[in-house]
Amino acid sequence: MSKTNWIAAVIFIIPVLITGSIVKVNQKMGAASISEAIIKAGSGDTIFFSEGTYFLQELVIPKKLVLIGSGKAVLDGNGKNQILTIRSDSVVISGLVFKHSGVSFIRENSAVYLDSVKGCIVRGNNFTDNYFAVYLARSSDCIIENNKIEASSRRESLSGNGIHLWYCRNISISNNIINGHRDGIYLEFARECGIFGNKAAGNLRYGLHFMFSDSCSYNQNSFTDNGAGVAVMYTKNVTMQQNKFIGNWGGASYGILLKDISKSSITQNYFYKNSCGIYVEGCADVNVQNNDFIENGWAVRLMANSVNNLFNANNFIGNTFDISTNNIRNYNSFSGNYWSEYAGYDRNRDGYGDVGYRPVRLFSLIAEMNEMNLILLRSFAVHLLDLAEKAFPLLTPETLIDDFPKMRKILNDTNN
Repeated sequence: MSKTNWIAAVIFIIPVLITGSIVKVNQKMGAASISEAIIKAGSGDTIFFSEGTYFLQELVIPKKLVLIGSGKAVLDGNGKNQILTIRSDSVVISGLVFKHSGVSFIRENSAVYLDSVKGCIVRGNNFTDNYFAVYLARSSDCIIENNKIEASSRRESLSGNGIHLWYCRNISISNNIINGHRDGIYLEFARECGIFGNKAAGNLRYGLHFMFSDSCSYNQNSFTDNGAGVAVMYTKNVTMQQNKFIGNWGGASYGILLKDISKSSITQNYFYKNSCGIYVEGCADVNVQNNDFIENGWAVRLMANSVNNLFNANNFIGNTFDISTNNIRNYNSFSGNYWSEYAGYDRNRDGYGDVGYRPVRLFSLIAEMNEMNLILLRSFAVHLLDLAEKAFPLLTPETLIDDFPKMRKILNDTNN
């Protein structure tokens, strides 16, 4: 192997220090020979996969090892079972290509399965057409970063998730590119995990899906053209900051779906051309601040069972409906937002409108009761209905009002 290729392979695992021996394997060796090489390797040794295709299934790593390739070593599951199972702490996997873990309705067949481990790293790999790409179960303090993960199934039932966490703690997921899976990233019963700088596009269901995962954060990710952007459910203390939600469009599609969330924050995010920017159901004490909602169908759909949520210093520009609700009462706070539809004046030039702004259109209440009415959205009758309700508000929530609407667009740091 040339010195240049060796350097390219080793750079994947920096800053991990290689202290043991290096064991080279090649595609002429059968699966049994590779398993034997792994058994004979000492703890801390490096297994280097030379260029070529390796048809492997159910390969188990039972000790601390470093597994690396030059980027052209392909571990192919041949559409059957699992490819690689990690059962030791501090294993490093880098520079490998994983393909074709088998579809199963009773097992979570994965390209890489981390089973009850700590301190493992999966970095700089390519995953192509696997059922699950990376699956972590009962694991902690692991890093999943700089991987390219893609699948081509068109049915949710035949596709697993790109990165899947179950009963995990303190997992860092960063700078991965994920497309074509059921969910790009999925967390269930996870705690204190950080999801940063990932790009999830074209996934069948959600770009990111949280279930019962408290005290996590996801920042500076992009979610584009997924079945829906992000779903966060039955969770508290979640930080969502500087993410982009673009083009998540469809009859049941959202930038963010929030259900039974509390004590969380959504700040400095960019919502552009989604069917619904944020859908809020059963949520309390969520701060929605300094976000841009631009040209969405609904910017925010706020259900009646959501209370004590704050919407402050957001830009609402060119949305079909800025705010929609299914209740004539309001238990949330709106203050200091910019509304492109606001037509008031600022006579004292303090930057705020002289009269409050009611962002809920009467027709949005009608559409909330029966979405089939949306066919009338651009009709002259609906225009007259909205004008009448603005002049004599009777049915729209009296207390859902921004008393201090900004006159100019707010310069939020949404990196758009």
